[in-house]
Amino acid sequence: MENGEGRTPELGTLQQKVEYMVEKTFPGQKVSGRVFADLVKQRGGSLSHSYFSNILAGKVTDPSEDILKALGLGFGVDWRFFKDESEVVDDVVAGLQFLAKRRTGEIRGVAARGNDEDGITAELLEFALALLEESAQRKDTGEGLPDGR
Repeated sequence: MENGEGRTPELGTLQQKVEYMVEKTFPGQKVSGRVFADLVKQRGGSLSHSYFSNILAGKVTDPSEDILKALGLGFGVDWRFFKDESEVVDDVVAGLQFLAKRRTGEIRGVAARGNDEDGITAELLEFALALLEESAQRKDTGEGLPDGR
C-alpha cells in the first residue's frame, strides 16, 4: 500500500491502523487515551486509557479480540479492521475516503450498480438513505452550499 493523497496508507500494524483511525475520525484534534476510553465506555465497551496509549506507542501488537472490539466501538468501524491481515481494511479505508469526498462535495449522489438479483443489501440501503437525509437537512439549512440553496 502506498502513502499519499487518495492512496491507501500503510496499515500493516495495529499502531498504524489506530493512528490512521484517530486522524480520520477526529481530524485536527488531539485525542487522549482518557477521552477515547470514555468514548468506548459510552458506547458499551471497555478499554483502559493506558492500554490505548500503549497501542498508539506501538507497545501492544497482539491484543485480545475484546480489545479489538473496543477499538471498533470507539471508532465506529468493524472491529475486524484491527486484526492482522484484515480483509476489511481496504473496505474501511474506501468508506472513509468516500465519506470525505461526500463531505467536501466531490461526490453529490449515490447510484447502486452491480447489485445482484436480490437488490442492494440492507446495510447499503440504510447508508444511502442516511446520506440522502443528511443532504436534505443541509439543503434545508443551506449548510454546505455556497449560494445557500
